[in-house]
Amino acid sequence: MSDTLDALLADIRVCRLCEAALPHKEPRPYLAVSATARLLIIGQAPGSKVHASGIGWDDDSGDRLRGWLGLDKTTFYDSARIAQMPSGFCYPGKGNGGDLPPRPECAPRWHASLLQEMPQLRLTLLVGQHAQKRYLPRGFASGMTQAVQRWREVPTSASLGQVFPLPHPAWRSRMWMARNPWFEAEVLPALQRRVRETIQL
Repeated sequence: MSDTLDALLADIRVCRLCEAALPHKEPRPYLAVSATARLLIIGQAPGSKVHASGIGWDDDSGDRLRGWLGLDKTTFYDSARIAQMPSGFCYPGKGNGGDLPPRPECAPRWHASLLQEMPQLRLTLLVGQHAQKRYLPRGFASGMTQAVQRWREVPTSASLGQVFPLPHPAWRSRMWMARNPWFEAEVLPALQRRVRETIQL
């Protein structure tokens, strides 16, 4: 890991930019990046379980995401190959019907600097609407479902590599998948193939 990335990660881990808006006494920023990562997962924000454990996707959503990607836990948490950079690094608290959205201060402050330190990225997964709103071209899709439907059309990014939009794998995604059977039939096989090729399994 480069000295620059080490210093950047140290700054992020003590970040208190949105501390006053968070529901817990001590912010606990979560991310896992390396200069050698080839696959990047940009999700929403850590949930309460991740806030408690300090391990990304350490919940049912993570189990479902790993199933979609065709990865076991050992490979998924190999940060030398797979990076995790949430839209917001801290648990934002509960809202009506689920977690609150990621804090808006986080991604503008840190993402660009982190991407500069990951020059080997070949594939980026945009998991959920918050990541897609930030990184898909303006006007690309009317919403998350259309963005996922148009996965073949997403332009390659100089900083992100190939870009692949996905729904958030929360428990509600089971109902969404039942309404959209093309996702399991068409998208998941292509996704798993790209993931294998990217991280050279």
